Amino acid sequence: MAELDTIIENGLVVSENETKKLNIGIKEQEIAYLGDENLEAKTKINAENLFVLPGGVDPHVHVDQPSGPDVEMADNFQSATKSAAAGGNTTIIPFAMQVKGESLRKCVEDYHKKANGNLYVDTSFHLIISDPTPQVLGQELPALSKDGYTSFKVFMTYDDLVLNDKELLEVFEVAKQQKTLVMVHAEGYDAIKYLTKKLEDEGKTAPYYHEISRPEIVEREATHRAISHAQIINIPIVIVHVSGSEALNQIRWAKEKGLKVFAETCPQYICLTRDNLKGLNMDFEGAKYVCSPPPRDKQSQEAIWSGIIDGTFELFSSDHSPFRFKDSKGKDRPGARTSFRWVPNGIPGVETRLPILFSEGVSKNRISIERFVELTSTNPAKMYGMYPKKGVIKIGSDADLTIWDPNLKKTIKQEFLNHGSDYTPYEGLDITGWPLQTWLRGKCIFNNGTFSTTKNNGEYINRDYCSL
Repeated sequence: MAELDTIIENGLVVSENETKKLNIGIKEQEIAYLGDENLEAKTKINAENLFVLPGGVDPHVHVDQPSGPDVEMADNFQSATKSAAAGGNTTIIPFAMQVKGESLRKCVEDYHKKANGNLYVDTSFHLIISDPTPQVLGQELPALSKDGYTSFKVFMTYDDLVLNDKELLEVFEVAKQQKTLVMVHAEGYDAIKYLTKKLEDEGKTAPYYHEISRPEIVEREATHRAISHAQIINIPIVIVHVSGSEALNQIRWAKEKGLKVFAETCPQYICLTRDNLKGLNMDFEGAKYVCSPPPRDKQSQEAIWSGIIDGTFELFSSDHSPFRFKDSKGKDRPGARTSFRWVPNGIPGVETRLPILFSEGVSKNRISIERFVELTSTNPAKMYGMYPKKGVIKIGSDADLTIWDPNLKKTIKQEFLNHGSDYTPYEGLDITGWPLQTWLRGKCIFNNGTFSTTKNNGEYINRDYCSL
């Protein structure tokens, strides 16, 4: 074998078929060797007593996305991908969102302009369909699918994004024709509007009431409806950011019937509860925890863990959707104090996703290290058409790796994070197990708290179709 560029030696490697002490040889950005031989390389890294895992693939992040009048996302591509790298991720998939009335193709082109030259890690795009016109359904979406945009998201809520049932079915039909995968945000729009008005009429406007306006039953109903639509058209779908037992039971029902329904959950549903939205005393501090669906209660957390443990969930994403508690001029979020309905929906989390699941799952013996890798890297890569280049340690795969210290203890603090938000909802959470190094295609880009490159090494990834 020709001399390798790098060997990572003596680490406990979670590869496709086994977890054992192995040496990983890297040549020209790819994994060229896996074994126990002592080979020569230009660079040698000793990973004794450490895990070597595939780089994290975060399949659900929102970056520099239109968010409504006077509201600006806290992360551009530079800060979001830098934050992702520091958290052990080597690939993220944000959303090119169609603005109503605009060409979907133009929205994709504009999103690429934002990303070009600003990527610390590799990146691909999902699409968001908000305006399924005949032009979009008949021409733009099929053409973009053939160009490698093989997944898209639809919403069952939000004024500027919601699709009615007829539109959902029409979009699902195009997905069937193009073999693309549909992600569904399942919350019932009309019920949320009704409950929101009722709460506001009663003077209940604090951030806490965001959760009361979007109860689990609203998520359950929409999840069942989305599954029914998918069954009518006969397509696979992904129900994203599942928050508790009500929606989870609908997904289990579908799986038991043999329907191809995939499920995703997120850190907020195993770490936060609706009580966080109360803030210090039903005050505006609760706005730091506003996301949709919102965090639930302790019983819901246990339900989510049951789905993580038994395999109901294929994906564990961050749903990173970063805003600032103060706006760019140091003021409160525009208009948000008047009612929970105006608080931007979303919390930051791309940098803390992997450490939280490692600590709460692997370190606390809820899940194995193999299940951790499956949820956070291999399954996302398979589901969104990047496997085996991404999501796995095997010969020929990209040398996207993270080296973990399973015993390193840290406390999550805003001051140490790299995202653009001015807070983290996980402030003060104690973590056991943290990524020490992140390697992107054979190059160490993050090392023990320091970025080891100032160059943007990330590339845009064209994707194939779901292989799960």
